[in-house]
Amino acid sequence: MSKLSLSLFAALLSVSVVASDFNDTQRLANQGNAYAQNNLGYMYYHGEGVRQDYQKAAELYELAANQGDADAQFSLGYMYYHGEGVSQDYQKAAEWYQLAANQGDANAQLKLGYMYESSEGVRQDYQKAAELYELAANQGDADAQYNLGNMYYGGEGVSQDYQKAAELYQLAANQGHAYAKYNLGTMYYGGEGVRQDYQKALELYQLAANQGDVDAQYNLGYMYDNGKGIRQNKASAKEWFGKACDNGDQSSCDAYEMLNEDGY
Repeated sequence: MSKLSLSLFAALLSVSVVASDFNDTQRLANQGNAYAQNNLGYMYYHGEGVRQDYQKAAELYELAANQGDADAQFSLGYMYYHGEGVSQDYQKAAEWYQLAANQGDANAQLKLGYMYESSEGVRQDYQKAAELYELAANQGDADAQYNLGNMYYGGEGVSQDYQKAAELYQLAANQGHAYAKYNLGTMYYGGEGVRQDYQKALELYQLAANQGDVDAQYNLGYMYDNGKGIRQNKASAKEWFGKACDNGDQSSCDAYEMLNEDGY
């Protein structure tokens, strides 16, 4: 069999498997199986094996959600939050997120925490937001660890605690969270909650800058320009100021121009 024939056979087989999966899932969903209803909703949402249809996805998620399926409750909350397949309704989003959060869904805990922090669909409540972030953070959610770190840093909903903030930023940074790396770098730079360490700050800024964080790029340029945590290097400073400038930071553009005028 030629390579073309093999490729065509594989493609036809794949389509056949997807069609079979869809038909089986639809049959079970029609029988009231919540797991199948959720999966079928997912297929309609993403257009897998069927034409994408947000309204149909929302209907199926609601059937599963009303049977207590936490994944469906989260997905339905997400659709109400973003107005996909349903009219945007923050209050309904919060209600569905709450049901999923009560079952331990970390994504729902994170999203609901944000809604309490920003007063979307619920009355603003920093303490409630922190409690929800902590639940998700304890399950290893990097965004929740970062958000809770922010709350400890600012003393919102919890007693201000720089050391706790640094610990949470570190957990999120360990998972690759760029903003957490930047914030932790800033704490090492200023000696907040940790012993002041310019070299450690530089390392963290470098990691965040490599992920495109414009503030980290500026700070990295500043440290190279002034010899903080590393030997002064005007060329490297200019390079990082240039990258931050390209990302829209005017202060970096000004610093870049000054170095350019000085002949670097």
